[in-house]
Formats: sequence, C-alpha cells, structure tokens
Amino acid sequence: MSVFTLYFKLGISHIADLQGYDHILFLLVLCAVYTFKQWKQVLILITAFTLGHCTTLVLATLNIMRVSGDWIEFLIPVTIFITAVANIIQKKEFVSPALHLAKYTTALFFGLIHGLGFSNYLRSLLGTESNLVKPLFAFNLGIELGQIIIVALIFILTFIVVNLMILKRRDWNLVLSGAGLGIALILMVERFPL
Repeated sequence: MSVFTLYFKLGISHIADLQGYDHILFLLVLCAVYTFKQWKQVLILITAFTLGHCTTLVLATLNIMRVSGDWIEFLIPVTIFITAVANIIQKKEFVSPALHLAKYTTALFFGLIHGLGFSNYLRSLLGTESNLVKPLFAFNLGIELGQIIIVALIFILTFIVVNLMILKRRDWNLVLSGAGLGIALILMVERFPL
C-alpha cells in the first residue's frame, strides 16, 4: 500500500470513527440548519473546518505548536455546544451572507481545535516519514472526503425526516441541535481538566 493511500484511508477513518464520534456530532450540528439546496455553503463550511484541522496538524507535527491534550479534549465538545446554541437561537431558516461569513470563520477556528485533538497520534505516525507533505495532504484529503460522505448521509436523513415524515425544518434543527447540545454538555463535564 502506498504512503498516500495509507494516510488517505487514515483520514477517512479518523473522521468516520464511531469511537471518536465527536467529529460526526460536530458535523451533524453544523449541518442542522441547512438543506440539500444549500450544499455549496455546507461544502465551504466543511472545507473551512478541514483547513483549520490541517493547519494545526501541520503545526503540531512540525512541533511548532503544542497544547495540553486535556484542554483540547474539553474544547472539542465546547465547539459542538457553541454550534448547537447558535443553531437554536437562529431565527431564520435561510442564513444571510454576513452570518455565513461568521459561520465559515467559526468552522475554521473550530477546525483548529479539532485538529489538535488528533495531532499527537498523527505526530507519532509521521515520525518515521522522511517527507511530511504527501502524508499530510493525503490525510487531510481523506478527512475532507469522509466529511462529505457524512454530510451527504445527514442530508439524506434530513430529507427523509423533513420531506417524507413532514416534520418542520425548524423542529428538525431543534432535535439535532438539542441532541448535540446535550451530548456536548455531558462530554464537557466529563472532560473538564482538573
């Protein structure tokens, strides 16, 4: 198996890992206010998240940045909590361009935090590689593809619930965001660094 393929698959499995479901939960909450018609906006959002994720992975892998793992494990559910609260208080179903810009910036920043959550493990894997560019590129490309797959599944679920089961979009947003908020709150309490 080539180095590119190995790290590409590792990126996909990292984002789709049910053991580390916090990434999936973040994507679920991030997409709760969107419909399939807004797929371009969501693609930009998850790409912003990946760019943030990639940035901290590069900085951590090169030993330029190090942050306590305990704080990162606490901050990851904080990002889910904040996103869920923003969804719940959002009044309009369709988001204005200014709000989209704020969401893109937030997704980029939250990607920085999530990237740090995996950086120690990836740093240990990449320690044996002579060239870091190809594995880091492949890993982040795998993350992006994994996110696109998860978002597609969320959109399919949303279509079924909203269009076929005739649940209002706002109610569906409240269900997804409320669940994300509750799980994030539990994780925050469990992971609070003492």
